[in-house]
Amino acid sequence: MNELRRKDRGIPFEKSKAILEKGEYGVLSTTNRNGTPYGVPLNYSMIDNSIYFHCAVEGQKIDNITHNKFVSFSVVGKTEILPDQFGTKYQSVIVSGEVAEVFDDDKQAALEGLLKKYSLEFIEKGMKYIEGFKDKTRVFKITINRITGKARTQ
Repeated sequence: MNELRRKDRGIPFEKSKAILEKGEYGVLSTTNRNGTPYGVPLNYSMIDNSIYFHCAVEGQKIDNITHNKFVSFSVVGKTEILPDQFGTKYQSVIVSGEVAEVFDDDKQAALEGLLKKYSLEFIEKGMKYIEGFKDKTRVFKITINRITGKARTQ
């Protein structure tokens, strides 16, 4: 875990990993050639302690990744506004890592991972969908270098 200002809110690796696995979406942060940051929300899945996502075959996200393979990825878990305390209960995880495109069996496994996470009750239909569109999408893997998890529970 990385150094936190509020050490009392740090959460262990396994809980951080669970938040990542259950998260509905995350925000991928990249930088362009001029150093301008770019954050984009996206669906993802975790396989073997790596984060996978798919996207179109071109665009700003891919341009930025081509320029700089180092990324940040953040996920917010459960939240609850505490109006009387002027605060929020929350869970969050920030990942730093390196991103690279995957192909062939890794690409197929990642697409199936997304299918299982988001459309579990439509596996057969989803497999046909993947077959029809896998050449029209790119898939990337974030190899996690560091995970920082935080939570406020009261």
